[in-house]
Amino acid sequence: MRIGILGSGLMGGKLGTIFARAGHQVTFSYSRHRETLEQLARDAGTNAKAGTPGEAASDADAVLLGVHWSRLDDIFAQAGDLAGKVVINCSLPMNAQNTELVIGRTTSAAEELAKRLPRAHIVSAFGTVPSEVFFDVFESKDRSQRPSLVYCGDDARAKSITAELIRDVGFDPVDAGPLRIARYAEPFTMLIAQLAYNGEDGPELAYRFQRF
Repeated sequence: MRIGILGSGLMGGKLGTIFARAGHQVTFSYSRHRETLEQLARDAGTNAKAGTPGEAASDADAVLLGVHWSRLDDIFAQAGDLAGKVVINCSLPMNAQNTELVIGRTTSAAEELAKRLPRAHIVSAFGTVPSEVFFDVFESKDRSQRPSLVYCGDDARAKSITAELIRDVGFDPVDAGPLRIARYAEPFTMLIAQLAYNGEDGPELAYRFQRF
């Protein structure tokens, strides 16, 4: 699969590296420094390269949106037309201080993206766990019990592609339903962040749902 990374920070950089190591063709884009993108591509291996947002999105089967909420105008201006694209959103609608959600409960970042990009196929995924746990999950993905990862969206094909990528990273995908469920998943992320960054055991935290 061809995957464009729109925002190669903590989330996009790590997920893009894992996607490349799992065999996908990855283009890293949108960092303050071109050298950062090139280093990410070298570290990720032969399946990865650095590029512009437009290059990352143009022929991608899916794009991962991992920029700060305040940078949406800039990234979309550079990425170009995303009509028909699977857009996997892991960006939370945080304020400038990264202390609070600026929207929630009656809508969500994912739903607002769907309004803004009505011809793209938005899926909300990956944002509910800290980036610090991704490599540990990937390295232990052969375990019989994987951690869970919720995702939601309105397009069946886009959700199927996202579920495949979730499995490739090492999580057990949990289909939470339509895109409107992101208005509950995004605040749930704040709980995970509290446990990860304000607890005593470090941020390498994941969760698992189990039925009885």
